[in-house]
Amino acid sequence: MRRLMEPRIVKTEEQYRRYLSEVERLAARDPESDSTDGGRLELLAKLVEDYEKVRFKFRKPGPVEAILFRMEEQGLRQKDIAGILGGKNRASEILSGKRNLTLPMVRALYEKLAIPVELLIREPAATYSTGAGIDIAREIKAKRGNFAKTKPRKSRS
Repeated sequence: MRRLMEPRIVKTEEQYRRYLSEVERLAARDPESDSTDGGRLELLAKLVEDYEKVRFKFRKPGPVEAILFRMEEQGLRQKDIAGILGGKNRASEILSGKRNLTLPMVRALYEKLAIPVELLIREPAATYSTGAGIDIAREIKAKRGNFAKTKPRKSRS
């Protein structure tokens, strides 16, 4: 017979892996929610979720990252969103970080591209890094072939 582990707050990667394995095992059996296994599954899943929220933090993207992500997701190019942002030059300034979004632009991006307003009104980050040294905005621009058109911004120290 399988010895059950006593559920505790997850503090280590080893505990996390054990609990996650147990959650997967229990979930595969699909127990009734009011059964012993159902209660155990719910508790372990909550403990795993809490650990993941602390351990795997993701920062929200800035306005430019949000726009570039949606453009890539929908297969749009800069010229496709020029009308939303007030012309080709304005779109270029926005996407290069030289100009901030205006309230009418935020409204248009929300209404036409369904980009959440809370992402568009955030102050742009000084750098667009994931923390792993990957510059998302530059990576997307490079993939599209317009990387050479933009110059890296100098940091203001």
